[in-house]
Amino acid sequence: MKKRTKRAVSMVLAAGMIVSMAGCGAAADKGVHESGLSITDEPITDEPITDEPVTLTVLTTRWGNMGDSFTANKFLTDLEEKCNVHIEWQVQSLNDWSEQKGIMLASGELPDIIIGSQTFNDSDIMNNLEMFQPLDDLIDQYMPNYKKALEEMPELKKLATFPDGKMYSFTKNLPLRPKSCNQPIINKKWLDNLGLEVPETLDDLYNVLKAFKEQDANGNGDPNDEIPISGAKGLSMDLLNPFGITDVNGKKMLVAEDGTLSYYPVTEQYKEGLKWLNKLYQEGIIDAEAFTQDDTMLTAKRQDPNVSKVGFEYAWTHEANFGKWTDEYIEIPPIKGPDGNAYTGGDANGVSSLSRNEAMITTYCEHPEIAARWLDEFYTGEASIQNFWGSIGTVIEKHDDGTYSLNDPPEGTSADSWYWDSSLRDFGPKYISKDFESNIKLSTNTGDGMKAEISKIADDTITIPYPNVMFTVEENEELSTLTTDIDKYVETTRAKWVTEGGIDEEWDAYIEQLNTMGLEQLVQIYTDAYERYTAE
Repeated sequence: MKKRTKRAVSMVLAAGMIVSMAGCGAAADKGVHESGLSITDEPITDEPITDEPVTLTVLTTRWGNMGDSFTANKFLTDLEEKCNVHIEWQVQSLNDWSEQKGIMLASGELPDIIIGSQTFNDSDIMNNLEMFQPLDDLIDQYMPNYKKALEEMPELKKLATFPDGKMYSFTKNLPLRPKSCNQPIINKKWLDNLGLEVPETLDDLYNVLKAFKEQDANGNGDPNDEIPISGAKGLSMDLLNPFGITDVNGKKMLVAEDGTLSYYPVTEQYKEGLKWLNKLYQEGIIDAEAFTQDDTMLTAKRQDPNVSKVGFEYAWTHEANFGKWTDEYIEIPPIKGPDGNAYTGGDANGVSSLSRNEAMITTYCEHPEIAARWLDEFYTGEASIQNFWGSIGTVIEKHDDGTYSLNDPPEGTSADSWYWDSSLRDFGPKYISKDFESNIKLSTNTGDGMKAEISKIADDTITIPYPNVMFTVEENEELSTLTTDIDKYVETTRAKWVTEGGIDEEWDAYIEQLNTMGLEQLVQIYTDAYERYTAE
């Protein structure tokens, strides 16, 4: 890890105020409590936080090889000049972050600010509380924008309150989120080539996929190069949605309408779903390489330069996956399962709209008040949309009537990729009030506007997600041990039963082995945390 360097700063920091803290939301020569500010969605003043320049180190993580292009976001660069606070960005790939994170925590030194919920999780924070600043007093004294957000949306404070009653991380809420997560996507051109209708039931889907496999669906004269379903290092769990299995949070817990919880890998619908997938695998409908290939190999099949090869999958939208063949694909309504019902993983409040651990101030920060003031600037409407999509004047267009719209991405680039390149996107502090959200006008032809529109075909099938609960230190320690063995065993047996079969003969022994591994204890932890969360 790069060592931090600090510039000499001639200032006096006093409890409850910063001398010369004039800008970024605070009035000159006044503490926040005395300022009488009227907090709006517009910057309050262009004067800096401090007369002398300060450098803050900020660590964030990104998916894959996304890099640090987001740091050129004009809001972020302008904010440095506005606040007189220079940011040294440290950008890490999530590909190897688990190892790097351990090294960093063991090193005894962290950057000033951490951004992104994928960077440090609840357990990382609770097991290293001495490294993270309690934020309650900083919020009260130096963060009027965020304080207002917590008052307007109490769920944000509930999410961020740790078991000891204090907040150690900042939350976010995202604008105009769809209710459904991944949806079924099919190659409509293949359907048309074969004279087939959009499938509605599992039987329909089976017949369509079998035709894709056997009847030269892509029309290139080779009936053997179509791949009806593929995957990377396994199959998408969304393929079990028709059986009532949805899992947007990765906890493997189902929530019934009456609040009853169940661990789905031991349910009958899970068993029946794997038997159905085994049938597809045995008939060559599922790619034989789905459990061994990586994402790069899967992308090569989806975007083969010569012909479209993949027929059906679940995804956020079709536009990011299929390259030049994108226009051949459409989202379709969720497939009805054996019970005649359709199920979609999602959230009635908006998928991943609310989360905690989006920013933290560490105890290694020499000027936590300045860090808090800098972070507070992210909690206005304009700041939030620029850190979710991209800067005004590049990705976002601001109109004279006070509304905002998104520009079309560069040719050959998906809207989602452009947003990630241009902003912090899903990660980082944000708050969009309902009043401000009403001024955002999204096109339904691409990107987030398109996702919000296509989500509507599944909105009435959204299941109840297991919430983003907070576990205690002791529970986290137990979960770490229990899930390591149990998750591996579940995933190994799932792959075996899909590719080789044998689930009926081996089911009882499988349940017995899970119980031996501590399944009852695991479910009890999830249940206790859920009951605490819903009781508040």
